[in-house]
Formats: sequence, structure tokens, C-alpha cells
Amino acid sequence: MADKRDYYEVLGVDREATKKDIKKAYRKLAMEYHPDVSDDPGAAEKFKEISEAYAVLSDEEKRGTYDQFGHAGMGGFSQEDIFNNINFEDIFRGFGFGGSGGGGFETIFDLFGFGGGRRNGPQRGADVVYDLRITLEEAATGIERDIEVPHKQICPRCQGSRAEPGTDSHTCEACGGSGQVRHVQNTPLGQFASVRPCSTCRGEGTIIDSPCHECHGKGIVKQKTTINIKIPPGVENGSRLRVSGQGDVGKRGGPPGDLYVMIAVKHHHLFEREGANLYYEKPISFVQATLGDKVEIPTLDGAVDLKIPAGTQTGTSFRVKGEGMPHLRWNGKGNLYVKVKIVTPKRISPKQRELLEKFANISGDEIYTEEKGFFDKVKDAITH
Repeated sequence: MADKRDYYEVLGVDREATKKDIKKAYRKLAMEYHPDVSDDPGAAEKFKEISEAYAVLSDEEKRGTYDQFGHAGMGGFSQEDIFNNINFEDIFRGFGFGGSGGGGFETIFDLFGFGGGRRNGPQRGADVVYDLRITLEEAATGIERDIEVPHKQICPRCQGSRAEPGTDSHTCEACGGSGQVRHVQNTPLGQFASVRPCSTCRGEGTIIDSPCHECHGKGIVKQKTTINIKIPPGVENGSRLRVSGQGDVGKRGGPPGDLYVMIAVKHHHLFEREGANLYYEKPISFVQATLGDKVEIPTLDGAVDLKIPAGTQTGTSFRVKGEGMPHLRWNGKGNLYVKVKIVTPKRISPKQRELLEKFANISGDEIYTEEKGFFDKVKDAITH
């Protein structure tokens, strides 16, 4: 026992490390020193050491005994007891070795004989995403539209058999039709089984003598299909519409994926939108704001009149009930909010100036006006 390194030192953690810290450290070291992936000549011994350290420190009972008695306290546990604590599937979940198309392990589970690797049964098809841009008016009323969606379908020539019509295929002798080959390797921890795609048939389980000319032996081609979709009223920018079974075709008889239509609502030149409410800015004159007026404002369903009370200040908002967007999940509509903005004229006539100066005098406002020169007066006379 004396020549054994401290388990905490082996994993590179301190004695106050949490279970999460210990697990993280082990995953990193195990991926580095597993004998099937490491070039280190001493990888097998190091892997055995770090696995034993993790098996003890990840178990509260064994860790408590080790903290109190050190390696001597481990005499009460057999090697089988120690390693039974490791959940390899949980530790290495998501770590891949190589792709699905070639040599090497498809998942780290294969290193420990968990039966990972390529499955030769039915596989669900991939989902397909289609981006659709619509106008605000179309979002308000809802639309029905035919769209052309490129997705993978069964080859119409070979009907998915992958072979040229009239020709045969035969079972791969290398893998017996399973699409997988199993390798067993002896290590200091025992035997480790790895499952790899068969290199002879590329994981398909069958050998095609004359591949289909249309799909080049894949059994699947990419084609455009016209699909009718219905966009409900009130749909918002970024909404996602799911069309079941209209994605890529499944492999080996598996179900197809789904189609997801991603909605992008174009920016409107008049209205801003927040949920079911619309916002519009209406310019009015100083006279309209002062005396009050009835103005025409646009909506998605046509123009309506809005009353501007006398004395309205710039920035005031008025609510026009029910002139917004339809609610997507219940009946009714949002509102249209009209914000008025008082516009100051850049140029006025001499008569308008005279009247405004009289208004200022009556109001008690002192207005400083620069005396115009001869050429300015001539310009005004010609202009007006």
C-alpha cells in the first residue's frame, strides 16, 4: 500500500473537492490516458490508477473510509466492489471518437463494451427548416401558401433499395449483415469490447453490386416538394410552425422528420409592433394641437378618424382600441397607439409671421426678430 499515490493527487484535486469536481477531473484524465486512444506507453497503468482513484472518491462511503485510514482502509473493499461504483455510460456520455462513416470508435461507450456504435435498424429522418418572409398585413390576416421545400426523399428509381433496378444485393459476409464488427482488446482492467462500423459494407449490412444511377447507391435523393401551409392570424416574427412528417425521409424504414417553417415578418413603413399592439407616429401642426382637430390615421383595415383635443402636447399618445394585431392564442385584437408629434414649419409667409408675433405679444412672450436687410426683403417679395 505504501507505494500507491494519494488518490487526490492522482486526480489532481484537493481534499475538499466536490463530487462534480472529481467527476470532471476523472473525465479529462480518462479521455487522455485510455489505452486505446493514448500514445503514452504507460497509458494502461495510468488509466487503471485514475479509474481506481475515481471509483473510491466518487463514493461517499469509500471516500470517508479512505480519508480516515488511507489506502490501508481499502482492504475491506474488493477490486470488484471498487469498480462497481463507476457508471462509465454516465461519465463518458457525449464524447465521440471518429464519425459515423469510418474507422475508430463512434462513441466512448464502445471502449467499455456498452454496445454503442452504429445501429443498423430504422432511423428517424432529420428535421428540415424553411425560412418564410411575410408582410405585416399577411401576419394580421393569416395566409395559406404553397412553398417548395428541398428535402431528402426515397429515390424514385430504386425505391430505396440502393441498387439499380433489375440487379440484386447480398448480405455482407464480413459483418453477417449487422453493419458492425466487434473487437475485443485485453487491458490491465480486463477485456474491453469495441464496436465499429463494418469497413466492407460501410455499416449498411449489404453489398450492392450495381448501385442505382439516380441516387448513387444511397437510396435517397434530395428533391423539392410543394407543400401547402397555413399561417394563422397574429403570427409574430420568429414564430415557428411545425408540419409533421414533412422533413427528410427516415433510413431503413424509419419515420420521416418534421418541417419547421420559421416566420420572419418584414418591417412595416408605418407601424411598429409589440406583441398584438401597433404603434404609429402622427405629425400635427401647432394650430391643430392648440385648437384641437379631427385627423385621419391609417390602420391595417383602412383609415379612421382620431380626435385631437385642444391643448394637446407633443408626445401625447392616444389609444385606438381593437386596431392592432389579432391575438395568436385567443380571440380579439390588440390596440393601435398613436403618438402625436408637433411639427414646426421651417418657412412661413409674412402674414403668418405677423399673426404669430401678435399672438406672442398677447401671450406676453418677448420674441427677438433680426431686422431683415434689403436683399432679404426683396427675396420675400419675390417668393410670396
